[in-house]
Amino acid sequence: MSGAPFTYNLTDPMLRLMDEISRLASGQIAIEEQVTNPASRDRYIVSSLIEEAITSSQLEGAVTTRKVAKDMLRQGRPPRDHSELMIVNNYAAMNRIVDIRDEPLTPELVKEIHRIVVDGALADPTAAGQVQTPTQDRVSVWSTSTNEVVHEPPRASELPQRLQQLCDFANGDDARGYLPPLLRALAVHFMTGYDHYFVDGNGRTARALFYWSMLHEGFWLAEFLTVSRILHRAPAQYGRSFLLTETDGGDLTYFLLYHLDVIRRSIDDLRHHLEQSVHELRSAQESLRVLPTQFNHRQLAVLSHALEHPGFNYTAESHAHSHRVTNQTARSDLHALTKAQLLIQERRGRQYVWVVPQDLHERIAYLQ
Repeated sequence: MSGAPFTYNLTDPMLRLMDEISRLASGQIAIEEQVTNPASRDRYIVSSLIEEAITSSQLEGAVTTRKVAKDMLRQGRPPRDHSELMIVNNYAAMNRIVDIRDEPLTPELVKEIHRIVVDGALADPTAAGQVQTPTQDRVSVWSTSTNEVVHEPPRASELPQRLQQLCDFANGDDARGYLPPLLRALAVHFMTGYDHYFVDGNGRTARALFYWSMLHEGFWLAEFLTVSRILHRAPAQYGRSFLLTETDGGDLTYFLLYHLDVIRRSIDDLRHHLEQSVHELRSAQESLRVLPTQFNHRQLAVLSHALEHPGFNYTAESHAHSHRVTNQTARSDLHALTKAQLLIQERRGRQYVWVVPQDLHERIAYLQ
């Protein structure tokens, strides 16, 4: 720990990526009509937050299938193991980030995000939201090939001051010069992981704060991106982006370039997903075109999904969660589909579920 500042170089590829991301993530582009349309926007937000919660947790070792994790979050089922708990916590943290996007970052908010991320998952519950102290062991990063320390975090005695400096920097209160907003968000990501404020959960906290910074800086499309999905495809490259800064004397250029490319690829993923969703929705709408006009966009979304998932179970809670409506509105939606014999209502314990019949295609054809 020499106290020397981190540096970076604005290379041509970085400038190009920054320009593209700024144009796509903060402007208005035609393909994003689905996510700007109030009739479908909330459904895309929920889907993206769920995906980010799952893949960010998998980066930290969570082991479960995406299908099981998505069903758990949509249905509001309690987590059954540590991996599912990590995902539930990450989802709660991502939702909190969206809520505080317009607030300045403070050490207390960082600690709150950490508490959400690790809620019920630490061996010592009192460590949640607590910056490490000099009496606690700091965790160094070792190279598996050379068995040498490649990163030793700052002394615990420095952390309160460093956390305050991080917040000042994130809020743009640092007077040491201008930094483009995209690079600021990535630097917040890097420094949270580098400083290692907490006993565990630093990576998940860092990625959550990156999302806060993107949204805070006006990159509205970040709410729909799942950056961790790209990182999870090649976790070794993600770790290498941190370590190269350490071994290159504090040069952040590789880290910034790598993550700008990740953001750009996540935007491409979103565009592909939206294009695919439009195609699927149009196909479903073609099948549903003869249904009575009393069905609203939420009910049509259920039927579009149901056509591809025979036997799937919906609950009022999952439907309300997916579309951000009240449980009463959700029940009304599902009851109407039951009355039309397009879903089957069953009672399971204290809860009602709505099941997709295996012959839904034939039932829709019968209504023609």
